[in-house]
This record gives sequence, C-alpha cells and structure tokens, in this order.
Amino acid sequence: MTVETIISICLGIGLAASVGFRVFLPLFALSLASYFDVWQLNESWQWIGSSTALLTLGVATLVEIFAYFIPYIDNLLDSIAVPLAALAGTAVMMSTVADLSPVITWSLAIIAGGGTAAAIAGTSSTTRLASTATTGGIGNPIVSTIETVTATVMSIISIFLPILAIILVAIILFIIFRLYKKFKPSKVKNQ
Repeated sequence: MTVETIISICLGIGLAASVGFRVFLPLFALSLASYFDVWQLNESWQWIGSSTALLTLGVATLVEIFAYFIPYIDNLLDSIAVPLAALAGTAVMMSTVADLSPVITWSLAIIAGGGTAAAIAGTSSTTRLASTATTGGIGNPIVSTIETVTATVMSIISIFLPILAIILVAIILFIIFRLYKKFKPSKVKNQ
C-alpha cells in the first residue's frame, strides 16, 4: 500500500465523518478541491469536480445549512440524515480512495465511509432530539451551528491535512463511544 493510498483513505474517512454532521457540505468541499486541482478523484468520480456539480452541491449545501435553523424542519431532516449520511459517506470514500482493488475499495467505502458517517449522523440526530426535548427547540440553532462549524473544519482539515483528519475522527468516535456508555441505560439485575 502506497503513501498516496493511505492518505486517500484518511481523506475519505475524514470527509465521511464530516458527512455525519452535514451531508452536502463535505461533498461541496470535495467538489471545490477537485475543481481547483487540490485533490485528484478516482476516474469514475471526476464529475464531482465539474462546474455543474460545484454549483449544484453549493446550492444544496446552503439549503441544508439554513434548513437546520428552521424549527421542526431540523428534526425532519434528522429523520432522513442517517441513511443519507451513510450513502454520502460511502460515495465520498469511493471517490477518494486510490490504487486499491474494487473489492477492498467498496468494503472500505461501506464500512469506514458509510459506517463513520452513519455513526456520527445518528449521534448528531440524538443530540438535536435531546436539545428539542430539554429546551423546546430553543437550543437547536446552537447545535446546528456547532455541527456546521465541525463539518466545515473537518472538511478543510481532511482535504489539506488528511493524517490529522483521521486522528480527529478517532477522537470524535471515542467521544461518541464514551457518551453512549455514559447514557446507556444499565440493566437491573434480579435478586
């Protein structure tokens, strides 16, 4: 496995994690990176760097970001976010991974890309649901802002510093795991 392949996997996982926070923002960032020749995509995914894809993903990103600031729409979006994030995470990983066999590429894309995106999207949805329940939705714009900023920062780091991105993804997943363990209902033992 070459250094380029390892870096492409790190990029894919970093962007997949970003997809867990905002579905279109990392795709738009990848489109920008490809359009300006910052990153070369797999041959079958070159279309992401086209001006049409750039414009389409840019508009979709803006619509998604602003929609998360509308009460009730944010919760509706969360209901479809996990499957969309899994698909987008898989697509991002497929488009970035270089020099691997199709079987390994697809396996990585589904497990690392789709799995990472789905795990983070699920946690994000749960956070917004908790915010809605505890603040009546008043805290949701704060949650949306944090998610958007995190998706933006992770996307930028993934594109320019992919090795750092994979470290941040590991930290995010560790935090999610710890929160899950902390809030997981404990089983009561029969005496």
